[in-house]
Amino acid sequence: MFGSLKRRKAQKERAEALYWACVEQARTPAFYTDFGVPDTLDGRFELITLHAGLLIRRLNAEGETGKAVAQDVFDAMFRELDSALREMAVGDMSVGKKIKAMGEAFYGRMKAYDDGLSAGDPRQLDAAFARNLLGEDVSEAEARPLSDYAIAVQASLAGQDGETLMFGGRPQFAAVPVRAGA
Repeated sequence: MFGSLKRRKAQKERAEALYWACVEQARTPAFYTDFGVPDTLDGRFELITLHAGLLIRRLNAEGETGKAVAQDVFDAMFRELDSALREMAVGDMSVGKKIKAMGEAFYGRMKAYDDGLSAGDPRQLDAAFARNLLGEDVSEAEARPLSDYAIAVQASLAGQDGETLMFGGRPQFAAVPVRAGA
């Protein structure tokens, strides 16, 4: 019994470490200063969603074990979002509704991003990134650097050993390019 509890605790800690690696990458200042992602709660949520979604996508490619780790990362993400809402003094009655809306947003984003990434065509990502990450008044062409970045992250994650990624390695996201003239 204690061995099972220890294993579950280790899995939870590993998932949290993977999630926090996504948060750390999402906090890279260049996203906000060079790429135009609003430095707001929504903008930060969108970038965390992007990175966690790309990592979850990669983990799901590792079979049943990878899917279990991916679920643990998703659970860690939403535990932290729940905690963050409570710290911001969102009323207990509202937290569940907000988390549900965030979950729906996450799945919607991942569907749109997965479709674009599966096609391998940055133009399919441009519209989703313009709408979700940059705002409605932004052209799809302005989102191209984010599309290129997402494709680079996907390639970087795909090049990492799955066992290492799931059980001890740190996800290596592509470097966030610094845009000239930004």
